[in-house]
Amino acid sequence: MTKVLDSVNSIVWGAPALMLILGVGIVLSLRTGFAQITLFPRALRDFFARLRGGKASGDGVTPFQALCTALAATVGTGNLAGVAGAIAIGGPGAVFWMWVCAVLGMVTKFAEATLAVRFRARENGEWVGGPMYMIRDGMGKKWLWLAALYSFFGVVAAFGVGNATQINAVVSSVNSALTAFGGRETVLGNVIMGVILAVMVCVMLLGGAKRIGTVAERLVPFVSVAYLLLGLGVLVARVQLIPEAFRAIVCGAFSPRAVTGGLVGSVFVTLRIGVSRGVFTNEAGMGTASIAHASAQVGHPAQQGLMGIMEVFLDTVVICTMTALVILVSGVAIPYGVDIGVALTVDAFCAIYGDWAAIFIAAALCCFAFATVLGWGLYGARCAQFLFGNAVWKKFALLQSVCVVLGAVLNTSVVWSLSETVNGLMAIPNLIALAVLSPELSRLTKEYKNSLAA
Repeated sequence: MTKVLDSVNSIVWGAPALMLILGVGIVLSLRTGFAQITLFPRALRDFFARLRGGKASGDGVTPFQALCTALAATVGTGNLAGVAGAIAIGGPGAVFWMWVCAVLGMVTKFAEATLAVRFRARENGEWVGGPMYMIRDGMGKKWLWLAALYSFFGVVAAFGVGNATQINAVVSSVNSALTAFGGRETVLGNVIMGVILAVMVCVMLLGGAKRIGTVAERLVPFVSVAYLLLGLGVLVARVQLIPEAFRAIVCGAFSPRAVTGGLVGSVFVTLRIGVSRGVFTNEAGMGTASIAHASAQVGHPAQQGLMGIMEVFLDTVVICTMTALVILVSGVAIPYGVDIGVALTVDAFCAIYGDWAAIFIAAALCCFAFATVLGWGLYGARCAQFLFGNAVWKKFALLQSVCVVLGAVLNTSVVWSLSETVNGLMAIPNLIALAVLSPELSRLTKEYKNSLAA
């Protein structure tokens, strides 16, 4: 199964797909006057202003709740397991291409969030939106088949990238912590963990978008700050190795053989892994986060686009970079060519703090993954609603809970390969829509910039 998926991924994440993702990012940068740079100070100010909170009325969520819901779906195993896997398979240079992906991803998320608010619709008294609505209402009814295709991929992805991979990483992390203290992994233990998480997920999803937003608003900032502080402690302890870590990242991007001892010798492999894992962790280009951003109460669509910029910045530039530096300065041996996943991240923290760090990482990963499953639960439910109507929400929530249990016992390599495949397939309809609707994005961006200058 893994070999089949790897063959599919070589096509889905081949040169044409990478050119499409990076190419659309460049086009959107030109169309918006490089909004990810020119509007970044404004985005930063708005982000800190909205940290103080605010209440939403009965028909929507606050911009910060929408951001936290989107971050809940992006800040997850990709930041811990995904980064570790990227370094192991593609070498440290993969992190460099994750940064490049993030710079372009910031404008892509800006576009997704802005256009999602522009083309959102009212259903059952609440705002709903996302790529499927952008395609249907922005590109016209003749493109309805593309909207339906995106929604289908979204439903499938919600069970894979948004569920099974997250739960699988949680179980692996908990088992690593148990092993560090003399315990051992058992099938029964995995199932029990899966059942507990499944019940929690079901309760949250049945509460709807507002409950998800409320939980995300409280959980994501707390866990993210705690993780960053722990990572900062590692960097302080090994501050003298930080320049060498950055050198390995930059040199490894263009000459991976020199950094990995020949175990990773292809620049294209490093590029492909960096971009694919970059998209996996920040989801820029997939359009999923726009589903959360569409429900935000804002005066202008581009206002929520600023939160899209911050989403990618916080996820990839801040949290993923922290994980990468911790691994590279910790001194642990990196098994190049093997997707070791979260175990490498755990080993890196334990090398500095001792075995107790495994418990913290397991706890952090549980929180990240739980938030991710909730965020993706919202995405999948919205996609299912677009295809089958509003009555499907409860059935979808129950199926998500069942998938949580299955994810606790699935093979890691199969789950990751399947996730990368679906990620690539989801991106295609969304990127087409972004390219077609880029003139409208340009108009909205100019309009917003003019309002700031007035």
